Amino acid sequence: MIWLYRFLFLPLLLLAAPYYLWRMRRRGGYAEGFWHRFGEVPALPPKRPGGRRVWLQAVSVGEVLALAPLLEALKRDPAVEVYLTTTTSTGYRQAREKYTALTCGIGYFPLDFWAFNARTWRRVQPDLCILMEGERWPEHVHQAHARHVPLLCVNARLSDRSFRRLLRFRWALRPLARGITRVLCATKRDEQRFKSLGVPAQRLATTGNLKLDVHIPLLDAGEKTALRRELGLGEGWVLLGSSTWAGEEAALFAALRAARARGLRASLLLVPRHAERREELRGVLEKSGFSFHFRTAGAAPGEVDVAVGDTTGELRRLTQLADVVFVGKSLAPHEGGQTPVEAAVLGKPVLHGPRMTNFREIIRGLTEAGAVRRVETHSELIATAVELLQDAAQRETMAANARAWHEANRGATERTLVVIRTQLAALSL
Repeated sequence: MIWLYRFLFLPLLLLAAPYYLWRMRRRGGYAEGFWHRFGEVPALPPKRPGGRRVWLQAVSVGEVLALAPLLEALKRDPAVEVYLTTTTSTGYRQAREKYTALTCGIGYFPLDFWAFNARTWRRVQPDLCILMEGERWPEHVHQAHARHVPLLCVNARLSDRSFRRLLRFRWALRPLARGITRVLCATKRDEQRFKSLGVPAQRLATTGNLKLDVHIPLLDAGEKTALRRELGLGEGWVLLGSSTWAGEEAALFAALRAARARGLRASLLLVPRHAERREELRGVLEKSGFSFHFRTAGAAPGEVDVAVGDTTGELRRLTQLADVVFVGKSLAPHEGGQTPVEAAVLGKPVLHGPRMTNFREIIRGLTEAGAVRRVETHSELIATAVELLQDAAQRETMAANARAWHEANRGATERTLVVIRTQLAALSL
């Protein structure tokens, strides 16, 4: 099966290359480290005698940020060093900014073609491989199996779409499953899905969601005031559009108008999922009649109606200014949803649309805890956002419920570390 994959990979890569090169150019930031994708690994120190090197792959910003507790714990073991790779330019920048001191090197994950992947393996020489969340690359898994290197999938999950697609190709997954040592699932639902796809039960465990162990440094009152001033946010309530997608901003503009029509002093903070949409948003804002300011333009010269956080890696800071948060990619026609975890951890009342399928279990838990409100349509989002901005008591109840839910669901990092340490200890036997 691996030979068929290798045979098909390169032609398909060449067909897809124009699209992906266009996306890379549009998003920017890929020039540095570009050749890592072809096996040109950044300079790594020699492996320490008796030490163990872990190759950890996390695709993008969300996964990279979730790694902090895991990397800090592994760093405390003098016998372990981590080579961290990521896929996106934003994830790479965040990793370089936050984890240089916690790793022996940071690079881009190679293209999953035999020559590139094998070249990376020869240069990294890992003793253990870890893939985060949805990362399961056939060539990478095959290289681990062929070299007798244990491979763990941690925080593993399957979205509805991925599960439906993989069910049709269960026959092709058996060789892949043989190369994976353990699958540590984020939820029981994910564990059941992997089991139905043919992963042996003894290789499966539910360790919980690493993203729920996140620690977010809190801004003090002075820092919040300074940040509001930089963004151009005046006094009053702040409605946050968190990781919004095209079309959702229009509903938030309408919510801001409705809130002001009710006499509320309010402003809107938009953090689009893709910062490269800034020119698209600029065109929409120019037609809206609102005053606005983009974060990348520097400090705002004065107060504005709408502040746009078109930067990467600041969502956790910006969320701390919000009174009500709407989580994007959750209203039609979009599907899947963006993470509500940071907002919940920070004790913010959360609104979300009906299409949060990528965070089904998290949303179920938050709903049962009374920490979120579901809105079905744009008009319902407008009405509910205004309702919450007017009702301080309801906001505080939802906030307290969110904090309690988070406290009750921590612990995934330690459960995951138990398995990692067991695998590392077994290498010495």
